[in-house]
Amino acid sequence: MEVFAEFLAKIDNPQHRDRTEEVLAWVIKKYPNLMPKIAWNQPMFTDHGTYIIGFSVAKHHLAVAPEIAGIKYFSEKIVQAGYDHTKQLVRIKWDRPVDYSLLESMIEFNIWDKAACSTFWRK
Repeated sequence: MEVFAEFLAKIDNPQHRDRTEEVLAWVIKKYPNLMPKIAWNQPMFTDHGTYIIGFSVAKHHLAVAPEIAGIKYFSEKIVQAGYDHTKQLVRIKWDRPVDYSLLESMIEFNIWDKAACSTFWRK
């Protein structure tokens, strides 16, 4: 979590900070093979140099960004979980629980789908 300490310290709302830290810690524990990093001022995780998933904090939600392919693939499940989304991110409102099984599925999909990917983003 050291890599994310400065990012977390800048989150003013303690509940938002705790929730964000909880999610990032879950990813680190569940996927120790993923590389945690800060890029574009946001926490993200990579695998063999390719982007897997990223997070950002907004006033009303924690945003999860599994790339467009992940959003398309999981669009129905995202809605079923009670989240809204754009083409680029999923919004988990601060007062809603985190659907860790959905998060796990998105990460697993990207690890599998990008296993042979040699670029940071999908082409």
